[in-house]
Amino acid sequence: MDSNGKPRRVVITGVGPLTPIGIGLEPFWQGLRNAASAVGPVERFDPSPFKSRIAAEIRDFHPEDFLEARRVRRLDRYSQFAVAATRMALGDAELDWAREDSDRVGAMMGTALGGIASAEEQHARFVDGGTAAVNPALALMVFPGAASCNIAIEFGFTGPNATNGMSCASGTIAIGEAFRAVRRGDADVMVAGGAEAPLAPLSFGAFAIIRAMSTRNDDPGSASRPFDIGRDGFVMGEGAAVLILEERQRAVARGAPIYAEVVGFGTSNDAHHMTAPLPDGSQAARSIKMALADAAVAPSEVSYINAHGSSTPLNDPTEVSAIKRVFGDHAYRVALSGTKGYYGHALGASGAIEAAICALAIARGWLPPTVNLTTPDPACDLDLVTGSGRDLAPLITVSNSFGFGGINAALVFRHPDD
Repeated sequence: MDSNGKPRRVVITGVGPLTPIGIGLEPFWQGLRNAASAVGPVERFDPSPFKSRIAAEIRDFHPEDFLEARRVRRLDRYSQFAVAATRMALGDAELDWAREDSDRVGAMMGTALGGIASAEEQHARFVDGGTAAVNPALALMVFPGAASCNIAIEFGFTGPNATNGMSCASGTIAIGEAFRAVRRGDADVMVAGGAEAPLAPLSFGAFAIIRAMSTRNDDPGSASRPFDIGRDGFVMGEGAAVLILEERQRAVARGAPIYAEVVGFGTSNDAHHMTAPLPDGSQAARSIKMALADAAVAPSEVSYINAHGSSTPLNDPTEVSAIKRVFGDHAYRVALSGTKGYYGHALGASGAIEAAICALAIARGWLPPTVNLTTPDPACDLDLVTGSGRDLAPLITVSNSFGFGGINAALVFRHPDD
């Protein structure tokens, strides 16, 4: 509670994106404005055994730009992403972390697969050369909690710390839990987001085997196409995004840049199936309703939704059904983007990337388009943003994330001066 006995307000003061369309805030924003997909042929490994051979890779990431060389060797790529995105977000927030009370700064992160790529690589070394060939840091590289723990170690943050593994909703849940921590006074500043580096043969192949991914190998740039009648599965991506969540009064007092206010969070589970969503979308709808209720926001006040929009045959129309359940007739007046056409589906990082987009939409007055949407599915008949995007300054936005295991999560953001 604040000095007036009210729940503390939480604002976003820093954004650190690390994605296939741009590393850092301005390159990422320019990537969105370019309205082009970063999906291409897999180069990280030989994908020929699989029907799907495309992905959204980050090709110009140099971990030494963000970490000491000795640290780079001890961190899986997904942890490198997490630390790098945090460093960029802290810089963007103009936060001098060395001068902060470390007990009042924490980290909440999300990831679906953690350090699985390092596990695969080191297993191959073990088969070829025995234990002597294995990186001694392996056990510390693979566990999912390495993301938030390495952030804490790198920057000296001793406050609340956790990494959740709730599949494709992980980043959204991490931001939601960080929001709650600041609101109830457990911390003054929280680093929050998601990181994912799943592009390794076994993990990639596991999704290919269950036919969840697009096989549009001859035209990868158009493969991820949320809400389009021609969609045939998601495209795996990698990346990270970190937001700096800060108690509003202290952010204002230090003159911090403020993008948006986090005002609501809701989560639920379909309790239905590990891969298929509940067909009627009722639990996905409930997570959105919970977030709106938490925010004390009426559905009619929302003007933009960044959809989960995975580009899968089942998920997209189910999400539209959920939105209609929540918003009724207003659903047709809410602008909707599915942005995975840009950067693929970065699993546990996707929700964090899309939360960043919602905050930037509020701050900069522009909505990104649904890349590759040429013929909307008749079942997805909402106001889908297309073309080169839309000039609109939304006062209230919603970000949806739905994942394997039936997990649903939603966040609500408001203009900080509203």
